[in-house]
Amino acid sequence: MSPNKKKAVSCPVETTLSIIGGRWKVLVLHELLDGVHRFGELDRKLTGISNRTLTRQLRELETDGVVHRKVYREVPPRVEYRLTALGKTLEPILLAMDEWGVRYGKRKAKAK
Repeated sequence: MSPNKKKAVSCPVETTLSIIGGRWKVLVLHELLDGVHRFGELDRKLTGISNRTLTRQLRELETDGVVHRKVYREVPPRVEYRLTALGKTLEPILLAMDEWGVRYGKRKAKAK
């Protein structure tokens, strides 16, 4: 298979992970649950992500239809990102992941 062709997914979970999988996409989406954010805001909130990686992740999420990018024709240029209607349907999944992480952290703290 050529490196440019994606392998066909075989189950719905795999489909979901192909869209939101990876360290940064879920964190970007989680930040966008709060509403519209500019690139710089996301960059500041997501400690450790490079500008290149953030740009790539946002572009992929935009291509997949879960993030909308709005460019304002002004100087200096302003670009805002928000969840699309499809992206907003990920909210219960992201909140469940957040809740699970909190519970897991408490359980690990008790085990020490």
